[in-house]
Amino acid sequence: MRRLMPDHKTIAEFRKNNDKALRGVCRDFVVLCRGLNLFTESLVAIDGSKFKAVNNRDKNFTRAKMKRRMEQVDQSIERYLGQLDSADREEPEIAEPKTTRLKDKIETLKQEMQRLKAPDQQL
Repeated sequence: MRRLMPDHKTIAEFRKNNDKALRGVCRDFVVLCRGLNLFTESLVAIDGSKFKAVNNRDKNFTRAKMKRRMEQVDQSIERYLGQLDSADREEPEIAEPKTTRLKDKIETLKQEMQRLKAPDQQL
């Protein structure tokens, strides 16, 4: 089959189109297993807990990722500084809220840059 594999939709459609046959096969399999005494009186429990992975995107660093992210942060800071310059040329009552918001964004990005520099030193 040259490593040809069905995708999830193909499998789902097969199950939907052949549900009676699949139920029959499963029933026959259970009957066969019981006849061969393959089942015991054991209790099986399944836990449905889900946990966030420890190695998530925000904690996984490579030099290339860090360099790329730092460049993005630098570009954002430059863009916000440019917007601050244009806000300075506007009317003071219009520019002040915009200026405050942009300064907050710049400060957040500078904090992000510091956060990115810590793992870089560890690397």
